[in-house]
Amino acid sequence: MIWYTALVLAVAVERLAELVVAQRNTRWSLARGGTEAGSGHYPAMVALHTALLAGCLAEVHLADRPFLPGVGWTMAAVVVAAQLLRWWCITTLGPRWNTRVIVVPGLPLVSGGPFRWLRHPNYVAVAAEGIALPLVHGAWVTALVFTLLNALLMAVRIRCEDEALARLPAAGAGV
Repeated sequence: MIWYTALVLAVAVERLAELVVAQRNTRWSLARGGTEAGSGHYPAMVALHTALLAGCLAEVHLADRPFLPGVGWTMAAVVVAAQLLRWWCITTLGPRWNTRVIVVPGLPLVSGGPFRWLRHPNYVAVAAEGIALPLVHGAWVTALVFTLLNALLMAVRIRCEDEALARLPAAGAGV
């Protein structure tokens, strides 16, 4: 279980790195006339993602979930793939990527990288990670609860992003 705890803590550090990038990108976007939309759901998103990490550790340790190698190693590979997809999104969007919904007028929609195939690839990464990270060590309750709550949150978030982009007078901006 020590290595699983280390994995979850590594994901937590990765999330903190995302917040540093997001803060820098927020300043960049606001300096260029960007406006934030949907800030009301942001605290729920932060709470849900924090609960995912805490739930992974709590369920594995308190419910004594076993590591099942066939599932565990497969899910570990999905976690790594989700991180790679997330950072591909971040690097593709550059300073426009954010954990918040901030659009900058006059910037075209990003259509390269993973956006070539998916409209919201970062949310695919989040969904995959939300299932896989708990299942690396058998935390199926955490995987199920996160997935259900995340689906509700993503319905709100994606609608918010799409509406914010549709209100732009120009071609839109990557969020």
